[in-house]
Amino acid sequence: MSLSRRLLPPLAALRALEALDRLGTATAAAQELALSQSAVSRQLQTLEDHLGLPLLIREKRSLQLTAEAKVYAATIRTALGSIANASMALRVNPVGGSLSLAILPSFGMRWLVPRLPDFARRHPEVTINLTTRLKPFSFAAEPFDAAIHFGADWTGTDSLLLMREQVLPVCAAALLPDGPARIAQLARLPLLHIQTRPDAWRDWFCLHGPDPGALPGTTFDQFTTIIQGALHGLGVALLPDYLIETELLSGTLKRATDTAPVNLGAYHLVWPQDRAPGPALTKFRDWLSLQTEEEDNLPR
Repeated sequence: MSLSRRLLPPLAALRALEALDRLGTATAAAQELALSQSAVSRQLQTLEDHLGLPLLIREKRSLQLTAEAKVYAATIRTALGSIANASMALRVNPVGGSLSLAILPSFGMRWLVPRLPDFARRHPEVTINLTTRLKPFSFAAEPFDAAIHFGADWTGTDSLLLMREQVLPVCAAALLPDGPARIAQLARLPLLHIQTRPDAWRDWFCLHGPDPGALPGTTFDQFTTIIQGALHGLGVALLPDYLIETELLSGTLKRATDTAPVNLGAYHLVWPQDRAPGPALTKFRDWLSLQTEEEDNLPR
């Protein structure tokens, strides 16, 4: 028997440990696993015997994990998630494989999804699973093969440039009844911020003059909500031009200044450097390279 096989505990015992850590009580773990409390306790005892280490603090009628067991449970949770995702992918597409992709909601829906039918026609054997993530995460801890990311600051990844983002200040017409304002006036108006671009307004002002100082204002977590805030007159929003074409054409949003759109960053496909891209990711990445604004932009 190999060393790895000797160290591999029973799957049922690992599920019991993960459930106890996540849910907090043996009662809740038993309910989720459709077991009795005594069965959960036996699974945990089996795991302790297998590892030769204490994992539980037994106090009266409660079970608590030791600090070391909590760290172990977090690793087990990731592994169990990977097994579940791999099993689902095999059931959904046993031949061509699948790609688990984390996307930014607005960019994903406006830029990526309209292009996906072309990928599906070219590669019907690949299934793409999309999940929203707004911030960078650990590829070791999350079941994703790649992600759509704004910026080039995701450590431990390779990247493919997708599109540069051009932004401009806009607001409801009622907020500036006399027409576009001068840049100096904008800093005195209510400004709307978005969590994923915390320095966007400051960077924009610095491109057009000196540092404006403090820039307080309401913060939103997604472009869909900040656009609504601008439409309802809450303030001036710094928005990507591709997201507000309809609003600008209809006049529901107006340019807050006469300045041209500026580039403050770009969207990238990123994937972890510490593992080789699978066939599904390679096909998707190569296809995406044909959809971008750059030539020969795959990392070498």
